[in-house]
Amino acid sequence: MFFQIIFAAVFSGGLVDARKIRGISSSYKRFYRERKSFLCIDGSKIIPFEQVNDDYCDCDDGSDEPGTSACPRGRFYCTNLGFRPHYIPSSRVNDGICDCCDASDEYNSHAHCQNTCWNLGQKERAYVEVQMRTLDEGLRLKQQLIEEGVLLWREKQAQLRELQQVAEDLQIKLEEHRRRKHEADQLKEQTLKALAAGDSGLGRWNRTVSSVFQLLDSNGDGSITVDEVQAKVSFVHDEEQILSEEEAAALLGGGQRMDLIKFQHTLWEVLTKGDNVKIKDTPSSPVGEDPHLQAADKAAEWETTNLKKVEEAYDTVNMEISDLQKKLAIDYGTDWEFLFLNSQCYKLKVYEYTYTLCPFNQVLQKNTAGTEVSLGMQLNPILPL
Repeated sequence: MFFQIIFAAVFSGGLVDARKIRGISSSYKRFYRERKSFLCIDGSKIIPFEQVNDDYCDCDDGSDEPGTSACPRGRFYCTNLGFRPHYIPSSRVNDGICDCCDASDEYNSHAHCQNTCWNLGQKERAYVEVQMRTLDEGLRLKQQLIEEGVLLWREKQAQLRELQQVAEDLQIKLEEHRRRKHEADQLKEQTLKALAAGDSGLGRWNRTVSSVFQLLDSNGDGSITVDEVQAKVSFVHDEEQILSEEEAAALLGGGQRMDLIKFQHTLWEVLTKGDNVKIKDTPSSPVGEDPHLQAADKAAEWETTNLKKVEEAYDTVNMEISDLQKKLAIDYGTDWEFLFLNSQCYKLKVYEYTYTLCPFNQVLQKNTAGTEVSLGMQLNPILPL
């Protein structure tokens, strides 16, 4: 009989404890410890602890009735062991509808609730496992892209350093060719001045005029006739065609013969230009040109050509450096996992349109007719489609 009384006391005490803590999460259990009084959680009122979960709302915040539907603002905590715990409005407690998968909300109703938490938990865990595997795969791919991005960035940095070294070498060559061209131009100018003044220039020029005059004056009588011009002078582009008497006379200034003085100021200038006529069996270049002037002119032309080539190479390298620096500036501002996408393009078909998305570059739209339209620059990273 004594043990029966003890058992009944313990059992009844257990029932009281279970009733008092029903609908409470573990984080709030400290507010519901067995004591003489209960302080509403909002601090608005103190009530006897016996009034907790007695199906009568005493606290304005409903904290004294977590396990009943007495308070309109109350919340019931579903433990849902094996699944996700959650709160439901206390108005749903014992309403005949199973809201908690562990059926704890219908402890005093006629609803026939089954504990489905384990099955729901299994589905949830299976879903989470799939998500975790997907996340792991994504992280692996991300790490791979990071590594590829680092390698690509290092390659571009090495390429940039090589281009900068090439640019430095070309800069040195450019300065050298500019100096040499300047010297060649000065030499040509000095040669021209020497030919225009002094015995060594003008005397040589006069002797050249005299030697050409003597070449044309076949009989050596001191004058050039129409017959001699026809015999010695020909067209530049057709040496086989003989000049007519009228054409020969025109070269002689309209007369039949010409002395050295008149030759120097008429036919000599025509032969020197070499545009239409020349002396037979001689190159088509102007006759009588000073060899020193020819050498200086060729040197100046050679240095001009070389300088232009070096300038073009220098400009090309600088353009490549500028483009690479812009690309690195864009890439360096992004995460490593997006760096590798810089050189990639991806296509997406939506109805009759095909979109080409190139990260950090552009977006294109093409319809079925083949018309392509640019939708602007794409500066934000886009994951592969």
